[in-house]
Amino acid sequence: MKKLLIEYSESIPAILNLSPDNFEQEAKIALAVKLYEMGRLTSGQAASLACISRVAFLLSCKRYGSASVEWDQEELEAEFSEARR
Repeated sequence: MKKLLIEYSESIPAILNLSPDNFEQEAKIALAVKLYEMGRLTSGQAASLACISRVAFLLSCKRYGSASVEWDQEELEAEFSEARR
């Protein structure tokens, strides 16, 4: 498995009132959410990157300002066509 090394100032976690471990976990989730939002990773792949379960990942998306699911107009119409009847 490959590793990505990101250097950051020791002051950043302190500014955010986080421990270094919590800051690093938040950064991993934020990266995974952004790649998922861009359509580059599936939710399962993004969850794996963030080292959390798929359910936990999908529930985290809102906290990072991203939708956990995006439906186009055709999908919405198909989903709600039964409700209109």
